[in-house]
Amino acid sequence: MVNVRVLVKSISAENFWDPTKPIPPIKIATNLNVVGVNKKDENMLDVPFVFTINYNPAVAQISLKGTSHVTGTPEELETILKEHKDKKPPPPVILQSISNVVFLETILVCRTINIPPPIPLPKIQGPGDKKKRAEPTYRA
Repeated sequence: MVNVRVLVKSISAENFWDPTKPIPPIKIATNLNVVGVNKKDENMLDVPFVFTINYNPAVAQISLKGTSHVTGTPEELETILKEHKDKKPPPPVILQSISNVVFLETILVCRTINIPPPIPLPKIQGPGDKKKRAEPTYRA
């Protein structure tokens, strides 16, 4: 079984918005880029990554750099390394592990520099909003 340990090495965050002005409606673009897959030793791969968040309009920018250490059986690691050389994306377990850590870190950073987080917040409907009844996904 593959085990992934994510290490964040660098965090860069800037708030460009004037704090006296309200933040307008924004679009947030996130990008997780796996830079490579390197064999560290017989039982470990090193997977460096860069995660960036861009806001439009330019409210802020956040960038995280790090690496993940992937451990497992030599056969599993060889398969991951071979797929990387064949230009295939990394396995979902690696991408999900990195995403979980970096999104959590960016939420904390967003709170620190006072900008909206990169995840959509739940919408609370007011009393005047009519809730449309959802169609059932199963009918007997």
